Amino acid sequence: MRAALVAGGLGFFINVIPFLGIVLTGSLAVYLYRRSGGLSLTASAGSRLGGAAGAVSFAISSVFVAIRILVFHALQEYQDVMLKVANAFGLNSADPEVQDMIHRLSTPSGLAITLLFSLVIGVALAAIGGALASALLHPRPRA
Repeated sequence: MRAALVAGGLGFFINVIPFLGIVLTGSLAVYLYRRSGGLSLTASAGSRLGGAAGAVSFAISSVFVAIRILVFHALQEYQDVMLKVANAFGLNSADPEVQDMIHRLSTPSGLAITLLFSLVIGVALAAIGGALASALLHPRPRA
């Protein structure tokens, strides 16, 4: 589990790359585990290790987001980011329904739903990265 903690901590910085960063976090956990112990992992074990690294990375990111929103009163900034995301997905940010959706996601219960969704996606993507890395990092047969 030490590899998951280290990879999750580093994953906080790797996650600057959207989606691919969290996959790389899971892969990094498997790589660090294999490097420290010299043992290869099955795809299912790599998936669990990658998922654990994703959960650690999510926890670190969530603490920083919560501090930013609660302590520095950056709720308006959060709403602006949500508007940009809505525009990126082709939604009209001037539409009253979109405005209402973003307002609901800015409430405490909406933030909790957003965090839960982020946790599920983050752990799933990191688990995929861990499974891929364990499949690709098998020891090479010696000739």
